[in-house]
Amino acid sequence: MSKIIFITGVSSGLGRGMAKAALDHGYSVVGTVRKDTDQKEFNSLKPGSSFAKILDITDSKKVFSTIAEVEKEIGPIDVLINNAGYGQEGTIEESTMQHLRDQFEVNVFGVVSAIKGVLPFMRQRRRGHIINVTSMGGLMTIPGVGFYHGSKFAVEGITGSLAKEVKGFGIHVTALEPGQFRTDWAGRSMVRAARTISDYDELFAPIRAAREAKSGKQQGDPYKAGLAVLKLIESSKPPTHLILGSDGLEFVRRDLKALETEIAEWEDVSRSTNFDE
Repeated sequence: MSKIIFITGVSSGLGRGMAKAALDHGYSVVGTVRKDTDQKEFNSLKPGSSFAKILDITDSKKVFSTIAEVEKEIGPIDVLINNAGYGQEGTIEESTMQHLRDQFEVNVFGVVSAIKGVLPFMRQRRRGHIINVTSMGGLMTIPGVGFYHGSKFAVEGITGSLAKEVKGFGIHVTALEPGQFRTDWAGRSMVRAARTISDYDELFAPIRAAREAKSGKQQGDPYKAGLAVLKLIESSKPPTHLILGSDGLEFVRRDLKALETEIAEWEDVSRSTNFDE
């Protein structure tokens, strides 16, 4: 049987683009969905190679049992792509604590559940590749999506540490950092906090309006993201970080440059905290 890729969230967007690219190039894909109709539709994409599992990734026990079921009934999972997630928009002050908990429940805890589900199998086989879809927003920030940034920065940290922990087992780990792609992320999939504080209008109102206007017109092609992921999977030395999209490169480089400048400007203060020997 061909290599098996397990992708969370294949009903639409990046997950669907990745799944289609993989199926077109001879891989078998197990994808998670939330609805019966989506399950039937995905199973029909390429019978014998496309397998859909209904799964809520916030249910850790179900995540573990589903992965074990795939390993037993379909075959060994060679690649895990943690793609499922969503964006929460709103200033920190206007967003609720429940918004924060919900964002981390899906974008962080759901990701870690899938990682913990596949690791025993990959470790035993001494091979595998775990790809966590973070975002350019896991390496840079803009106003109005602070909880989303927080969740993606968290997965970036988890990914970096995990990569060092499992390297000796022959398991690769990569954080995939897409820029803006033509998906529903900024449309129906986004949770938006209510606007309640007028002090933020000048800063945030144009940002929200621009995001809504650009939804469905983004430059990034989800299928081409899938092709890029195949190059990643097929590499003998995949990177720990891979940014996708020219806008992602631009935004991340801008913030990294600003960080470097700030570190240099305050270096004397940073070094002033040591004991005098």
